[in-house]
This record gives sequence, C-alpha cells and structure tokens, in this order.
Amino acid sequence: MRSRLAELFYKNAERCPDKPAVWCDGKTLSYRELADLVSRYSNLLISLGVEYGDHIAIPMNNSIESAALFFSAADLGVCVVPINASLPFDAIKTAIKAGDVRHIIARRAFFSECEKRGGVEVKGVSICLDREYPGTVPFSTIEKMSDKRPDMAYDVTGNESFILTMTSGSTEKPKPIDISQNNKYERAMAHVRVYSITENDRILAATPLYHSLAERLVILPLLIGASSILLPRFTPEIWLRCVKEQKPTFTIAVSAQLAQIMELLDKEKEIPDFSFRCIVSSSALLETSVKNELIKFLKCEFHEMYGTSEVSTATSICFQKESDKSNSVGRPFDKADICIIKDREGENEYALCKTKEIGEIAVRSGLMCKGYYRQPEKMKEAMFNGYFRTGDLGYLDEDGYLYYCGRKKELIITGAINVYPNDIDSIIGRLPEVEECAAFAYPDERLGEIVAVAIVPKKDNEVDIRKIRAYCAKNLADFQQPHKIFILDSLPKNSMGKLQRRMIYEYIVKLGSINRSL
Repeated sequence: MRSRLAELFYKNAERCPDKPAVWCDGKTLSYRELADLVSRYSNLLISLGVEYGDHIAIPMNNSIESAALFFSAADLGVCVVPINASLPFDAIKTAIKAGDVRHIIARRAFFSECEKRGGVEVKGVSICLDREYPGTVPFSTIEKMSDKRPDMAYDVTGNESFILTMTSGSTEKPKPIDISQNNKYERAMAHVRVYSITENDRILAATPLYHSLAERLVILPLLIGASSILLPRFTPEIWLRCVKEQKPTFTIAVSAQLAQIMELLDKEKEIPDFSFRCIVSSSALLETSVKNELIKFLKCEFHEMYGTSEVSTATSICFQKESDKSNSVGRPFDKADICIIKDREGENEYALCKTKEIGEIAVRSGLMCKGYYRQPEKMKEAMFNGYFRTGDLGYLDEDGYLYYCGRKKELIITGAINVYPNDIDSIIGRLPEVEECAAFAYPDERLGEIVAVAIVPKKDNEVDIRKIRAYCAKNLADFQQPHKIFILDSLPKNSMGKLQRRMIYEYIVKLGSINRSL
C-alpha cells in the first residue's frame, strides 16, 4: 500500500502535469516538474540509507525543496522533524534528541555553527543543501538521481509519524506533537470542506514551514490539484508584492501579519484589486477595527479561527455572515466539540463551566494529533474525558460560540510565535551581575505582546543594558529577544517568596517611574 498523501499528489501530477504546482521566491514548478523533484529526492534518500520509519531533522526554510521533502517523506514512510534554525544551539540539540532524529538536512551555516559548538550527534546521513561541507553529502547529488518514482517493498499505512512539531524551543525537554499522514490528510480535508477550497484556488502560505500552519497551506493544495504559493519570508511589503503578482485566492494568516499588512495598506496611494475570495485570521485575536478595515480593503470573505497544533483548528467564524458575534472566535470547526472546564478547588479534578462562565478551553476533535512523541504521560495529563485541555481561557455563549479571554499559562505570544519565559530567564540569569530576572509579556499594539525582561542587579553591581542586549542577541533566538528591559530593586512575589510573573507588568505600572528602562 502506497502513502495516501503521495498517491494523491502523483495522481494530480498525472492528471494536470503542466499546471503550476508551487511558486516560491520567483520560481514556479509545474506538477510534472515537482513530481520529478519529489521522485529524485526519494531516490536520493534511499541511496543514502534512509529507511522506513527514520526521522529526518531539517532546519526548515521556505523553499520548493522543503515542499518536495514532505511528499518524499510521505512516500517513504519517513518522519520530518522541522527545526527553527534561529533557536539557541542547546535548544536545537534538545529538539533533535527529543525528535529521535537519525538524519539531518541543512545548510552550510547550520553545520558550521554546530561544529563550532561541539556538533550534534546523529547516526545517519547529513545532507548539505547549499554547496559542499566536510562530512556531508551535497544536495546537488540529487541531479544524478532517477526521476522515476521508487518502488517500495513495504506498506505505508498512514499511521506512521509524519511530522513532529516541537511545542517549544526550550532547553528543557520539549513535547513533540506527533502528526501522522492520516491525521494530516483529515486536517486538510476538513479545511477544504469548511472553506470550500477547490483545485481552482491559489493558496498562499506566508509563515515559516517549521509551523504547522504553513505546512498545512503547502501540503493541502497539492493533495487536491490546486496551486501553492510559498512566501520565502514575510514582510508586509513582500506579501503585498506577492499578492499583486501571484494573485492568491485563499490564505490563512496570523493576526500579527494582518495587522502589519493593514498598516501598509493605509499608507498605499493605490490599492490593488485583490484576488482573494477568502482570508482566515489565526493565532491571536485581531482587533475589531483592523478586521473591519481589512474587510473593506480586501473585499472577500473574512474568517477568524481558533485552535492549537495538537487539535488543529477548533473553531471558525465568518464575520460578514455572523456580524452579531464579531467578538467571538466562532463555533466548533469540522469534527470538533468544545467544553469549558474549571479546577475543582482542593481536588485534582475538573468540572464543566456554565454558559458564559470563563474557564479553560478544552477540545475534542477527530483532527487531534497522535499524542506527544514518546511522552504518553504528558498527553494523558493534558486530557479531560477525551477533551484536550488547551491552557487557554474562554467561555461559550448560549448559541455555542466560543469567546477567547487569554492564556492560563505564562506563555508570551509575540507575532504568533510562542516564547517561554523560563528559557530567557535561564540565559540572562547566567550573567554575574544579575541577582534575579524574569521575562514577561508586555502589551504591544502591533504584535499583541512583546517580550520584556525585569532584572534585579546584585548588590553594588551596575547592569549595562546595551551589554544585556548584545548578550541576548548572541544567546537567544530572534523571537526571544527582549524588546524592553527594566531594572528594578525587586520582583513581585507572594508570601511564600514565589515569583508572581503575571504581576510584573502591573507592578511596573504601579511604580509610576522606572529607575532605568530601555
């Protein structure tokens, strides 16, 4: 039995060989050309000893080659472990270990940086995507491979691990979200049904491919014979230029991107005639005023969705059709059911909330992932009567619409990227002049939240904020960089001496004036 995802893709290549399959960074491949690339990629991996069930890590960049890898991996029954290359080296090593990685596909810069820091241990092959690097196989070897789809001596059931999405960049053990091919297919088809996606659509992906959102938007069109438009990187200017030239009809964008796009449109002298028939906002809530302005400019159906990587999309709403629920994130998505739960005081149990009572959002869905890879106890802890506890707060109204109210955990979400405060604390806390430090979310009109850090210097020590910034630039990922640094005499704590992280912003506001901040 062949892979369902690969079978669907190859059938589309036979049916419409000359149709544009994927565009990225000025280059377009037809379905025939992409199928040839996928086949050569598969034959390359086989020739290098990659076997059924192996895990391949790739510091993922947005490229046609990355899109091809997903379908090669699907055909071979191999699992892809996308890595954010901007993570600190220790976090990358931790992710590679947690993802049970055997092979690596990366660029020279990645291999060079790893070598400087002691290297990463993998038992299999390393492939260098650009030119040559000692100890690696150059990706250019793919040109010598056959473009005939390889025959398989084994079945790919679809229940194998297909993509492992890391829940964090933590230097502690992350929780890899285990998504099978069957799960990826069901998620894609649910979105096809809800948003009426057809083979005539041109689907834009503008987020990094190490995020499940971009993976969905690249894989989905190639399953149904549509065209995929993959932005190499996002800026509002690049997005607008791409939209003008490539004329996409459907996209799911994170709210922070849409807010930046709206700022740019306000400045444009000439607004183009947009080709979109439907746009979906995801991640954080979008300001109502921004929604209304975007609807006016884009002149298409405008939806908002809520979900997590574990359960996929959980709710959706179309604002033009459900304007009386404009503050909601919608009703349950295809194959989803939602309840709101609360902790029972003094017990390790949960109870259901009443209508409009705020509690933790829990989702039961046919689109739920397989679990956390090799961490079944973590998935079990996250469940309640078959529902996944999201860690987010919200309530349901009398019509079953969900209203999102914030995060239960101390997570910072900036530009749709999750930032874990402890990761930042552990790095800055290593500085000899720092007595205590705590990262926290600081409100921001453009991104919703930005990373801020409060630092308490050791007695008789001075803290140089410019030195802190330089240190952070070297030791933290780009999305972890603190936008604001506050120097305080103390941090807010409870009677037991425990840090009250969620009180830091309020604490700073009450102080009225900060000793030093930048």
